[in-house]
Amino acid sequence: MGRLIRFSQILCLSFMLLQFRVQSSSPFQSSLDSSPHLCRPEERSALLDFKSTTNLVDNWFCTPRPIIQTWNESKDCCSWEGIACDKRNGHVIGLDLSSNCLEANLTTNSSLFRLEKLQSLNLSDNYFHYPNISFGFNRWKSLTYLNLSGSGYMYGSLLFDEIFLLSKLVSLDLSFNDGLFLDNIKFQMLVHNLTELRFLILDSVNMSLVVPSSLLNLFSSLEHLSLSNCSLQGNFPSQVFQLPSLQLLDLSSNSHLGGELPHSIGNLKLLKELNLRGCQFYGSIPRSLANLTKITQLDFSSNHFRGQIPDAFGKMHKLDYLNLYANNFGGEIPASIFNLTDLSSLSLSSNMLIGPLPHNISGLSFLNEFLMDNNFITGCIPSWLFSLPSLSYLDLQNNKLTGPIDHVEMPNLFLEEVYLLNNEISGSIPSSFFDLVNLIGVDISSNNLTGTITPDVLSKLVNLEDLDLSNNSLLSLSNNGTAVNYSFPNLQCLMFSSCNIQKFPSFLRRAESLRELDISKNKISGQIHKWEIEGLSLDTLNLSYNFLTGIDSFGFGNLRTVDLRSNLLQGSLPFLSTTGDYMDQLLISGNNLTGEIPSSYCNFTYLEVLVLANNRLGGKIPECFGNLSYLNFLDLRMNKFHGRIPNSFVNNCVLLTLSLNGNQLEGILPRSLVNCSNLEILDVGNNNLNDTFPHWLGVLQSLKVLILRSNRFHGAISNSTPAFYFPQLRIIDVAQNDFMGLLPSNFFKILKGMRDVAPVDKVELEYIGCRLGCYRGSALCLMFLDGCMDSVKVVMKGNEVELERILKIFTTIDFSSNQFHGPIPDELGQLNSLLLLNLSHNSLNGQIPSSLGKLVELESLDLSSNKLEGKIPEQLTKLTFLSVLNLSHNELMGHIPEGKQFSTFSNDSYIGNSGLCGLPLTKKCEEPRPPSPQFDEKDDSTAVFEWKFALAGYGCGLVLGLSLGYIAFTIGKPWCEDYYLGGLGEGRSQPLWSPKAHTLAIAKLKSYSLAGGLIHRQHPKRETQPQITSSRKVSVVMVEVITCFDGFDIQITAEMGKTHLVIEWCIVYHNQFTWLYIAALRHLGYNDSSCMFLEMLINRGCLGVVPLTLNQKRMTTHYCRRRKFFSLLLADGFYGSAPNGLKALVVVQLRKMLLMLGGQVNVTSYYCAVTIEDDVVIIAFRFHGQIPEELVELSSLLVLNFPSNSLTG
Repeated sequence: MGRLIRFSQILCLSFMLLQFRVQSSSPFQSSLDSSPHLCRPEERSALLDFKSTTNLVDNWFCTPRPIIQTWNESKDCCSWEGIACDKRNGHVIGLDLSSNCLEANLTTNSSLFRLEKLQSLNLSDNYFHYPNISFGFNRWKSLTYLNLSGSGYMYGSLLFDEIFLLSKLVSLDLSFNDGLFLDNIKFQMLVHNLTELRFLILDSVNMSLVVPSSLLNLFSSLEHLSLSNCSLQGNFPSQVFQLPSLQLLDLSSNSHLGGELPHSIGNLKLLKELNLRGCQFYGSIPRSLANLTKITQLDFSSNHFRGQIPDAFGKMHKLDYLNLYANNFGGEIPASIFNLTDLSSLSLSSNMLIGPLPHNISGLSFLNEFLMDNNFITGCIPSWLFSLPSLSYLDLQNNKLTGPIDHVEMPNLFLEEVYLLNNEISGSIPSSFFDLVNLIGVDISSNNLTGTITPDVLSKLVNLEDLDLSNNSLLSLSNNGTAVNYSFPNLQCLMFSSCNIQKFPSFLRRAESLRELDISKNKISGQIHKWEIEGLSLDTLNLSYNFLTGIDSFGFGNLRTVDLRSNLLQGSLPFLSTTGDYMDQLLISGNNLTGEIPSSYCNFTYLEVLVLANNRLGGKIPECFGNLSYLNFLDLRMNKFHGRIPNSFVNNCVLLTLSLNGNQLEGILPRSLVNCSNLEILDVGNNNLNDTFPHWLGVLQSLKVLILRSNRFHGAISNSTPAFYFPQLRIIDVAQNDFMGLLPSNFFKILKGMRDVAPVDKVELEYIGCRLGCYRGSALCLMFLDGCMDSVKVVMKGNEVELERILKIFTTIDFSSNQFHGPIPDELGQLNSLLLLNLSHNSLNGQIPSSLGKLVELESLDLSSNKLEGKIPEQLTKLTFLSVLNLSHNELMGHIPEGKQFSTFSNDSYIGNSGLCGLPLTKKCEEPRPPSPQFDEKDDSTAVFEWKFALAGYGCGLVLGLSLGYIAFTIGKPWCEDYYLGGLGEGRSQPLWSPKAHTLAIAKLKSYSLAGGLIHRQHPKRETQPQITSSRKVSVVMVEVITCFDGFDIQITAEMGKTHLVIEWCIVYHNQFTWLYIAALRHLGYNDSSCMFLEMLINRGCLGVVPLTLNQKRMTTHYCRRRKFFSLLLADGFYGSAPNGLKALVVVQLRKMLLMLGGQVNVTSYYCAVTIEDDVVIIAFRFHGQIPEELVELSSLLVLNFPSNSLTG
């Protein structure tokens, strides 16, 4: 669209200049017609001399045949193309050599300067070399029109010293010249001397030193002012908006220029084009803008305008182009905009617009582009959008559109591109939609479409090139059709991922132009036969995450990207034979393949990604892999490869990731790996390698992950590692080897990648090894996993867990299960971004260094099974994110520190230390506990009492929660991490709203008796939408934090159609009860709307709620039925036992259940859980009575936990 504006500017300027030339020559017209003069010999000679000094440069924007080549010496030069003469005297007065791609030195003695009568000169879009001393422009005293746009490299601001002398200039264009610079003094001289200027174009001239107030001196006769991309800074002077003759104003792409639009902008009544794109203008749009009745093009995109879009735009009846993209406009779109009759392009994208589109309109007959993406538009898609007679581009993606696509009454035969992705559109695509026969690109992915697409209907779109219907889980693609001779002559890209396809779409063999096919994550099973796919000319094929058992052997031709991950493929690899060496990416992990890697894979000269992990492949790794000069991702994990790792990695190796974990490899690490200077991830864990610690890898400045776990590495780790080694290392795992000696203190000191990493709440989430951007010719690139395919296994909480994507802020050191001895180095305390530290199962002695209290981001600390002695440092209580602590089986003694996270750890954290005493151990300390040391305010050590928070999302500053939400399910632990605020006693308080907690999911009050004041109102009012409520089902419009009488209450008012919902989390206390929890939905009937909302909440995180209003004393028995919930949380927040015959548990496919109930154990409350399909977690608090025998019927029970109860029997 920027090109559109620029092109229109050029046309407008050319038309104005043509008028100017005609008017200026008209007085002489009669004499010129009667006695024309021939070109003067000296000027003809000058032109020919200039021609002889030029060369031609081949470029796409050049004219097919340069004008200068048509100059014929035998003809009068006034008849040459590009030459204009004064017919009274034969002088050359006009020269136009624009876009001829001429290359020449334009020095002071250039023959062009002999054309002293020139009035008009256009040398734009050429390759002239200007001198850095002086020019010769001062000889052109009569020059009125000068265009040097994009004509070559100019040095500094010397050119302006001669431009100042051209006092007759009416039009000056110096745009797009590298090296041209204009300071404030010379700009003022330009304005002072060139008083006749009506057209001034300085786009991309460096004017960073020009003070915007200097623009106040611009002459009132100025009609065209274009200062795009000039590095202007500061507030733009409002007086410029009062120039009475101004017809075009372009200030675009000055990213540090801004201010508010003044009311005086309405005085520019002659203005036709206004472009403020990419600046810093802000505030609301003044109503006086309605006075610009002659304006045809208006671009306010990429600024900070706010408020509602005013009706003023609807009064600009000549408006042809309107772009308000990327601002902060809110409210509904004024209906008057849809009545503009001349509008050809409308972009309101990336704002905060709400409400539906109008059902009927009277304008937009000439609308060619309609962009409304990335807003909050609701309602159905009006059918008139597909009937606009001139519309060719429609973009409504990323809104909240619902309902089906209506029948298209009058299909628009000009419509070419439609983008409706990421909405809530439902129903089947109407057959009339396929009457839009000129469609080229269609994307309706990530909606709720249903039905079946048949080949005969699809074939009606004869011009279709790209079709994306992915992520419509109930939409299918059928091979059956009523037509016989259907074809897809232009179809190039078909995306049907995550749908409901049952069989391979064999009809696509008639799509001879198809290049990209993605039908991953469907239900395609069985064998793909040769006849079904033969004849396709694919570049990219993605069949991953299906149930395929085999593919017939056939030649892949020029196929470059193949993704067959996570199927049921069996046999060996030869079916991937190819007729060429074009393969770029080959991903076949997660199958049942056997045999060896065939030698033919060495012929894939351009192979960049090879993923064969999680199969049963064996044999040796081919030596040729080290010679593949383009290979940057090699993943052979979890196979049965044996022998040595190839030592053939060549110079300038481009390998980024080498993952060989879980094989049977032997020998030493190949020293040729040092040739892979960009290596980021090296994972050789769980093999039989026998080597010493690879200090030599420290020269790899990009290495971030080093995993040597479970091998036979041995010897000491040197303490004299050079300071520049391993500068970016973030994960190092050498556990379960035979290392010995002291822990290397200097080695820990050089690990800069584990120090001062920006906290998670201050950085955008980035992942190690993400390759965004395309590999040679593959349009799908690595978008199968958002460009991130690196994964490693780490030990967390004693369980080995695979990180499918590795956050750059994830840092861990695991030196466990070796033979290290001696003290723990103080230098570890310098790694203040460390998240996991495991030194367990060694022979370490001495005291736990207090410097570990500086590891403020630490979440897991395991020092168990050593010979550590002395007291546990009080400084460890400063680790407010610590969720796992294991100090068991040492020789520690004394009081166990209290407060904060230490109040959350169980006996298991300290078992095997006979000298320890105090909670949670039953052994009491004989001596009175010394007072806790006072830390500074940053320690957050003053809390009211001990609450336990289970947090989801980014909340707990917890990277595990960011990338590993699934971990707890796999290892049978509660699925949210815990965060504590410890208490100091009655009457003291602090806010429970953690600055790092974005989402409060579950709150539990620990079993202490409480009294006194609870909370100061210090939690902030938040107007942003919490992550846990972000859903396409409900638009959250207000969040308010208030203070309850008994606690605090977070209210979220949401709108879904006409239904208003209020969700409350209220933490209260009462002197008769030790914990209370309420989850409430108010102002709700128990209808389908509430069910959908509950489903949304539960599916988005760790939270489930029950419809419990604040005035109820018992849990309601009504709940949503027939819903497929992922987790379910039930709470009886006041007193009494859970109601009998609770119906909530008849939901189908219940995966996890957390019961937090009070009263007597009542098996009927969860009796129906016997019928569930997967694991059950039952955690109960404050029950009394006997545990019912019926619990033995819960055959799927995974965890049963009754902590802190009063059970008997």
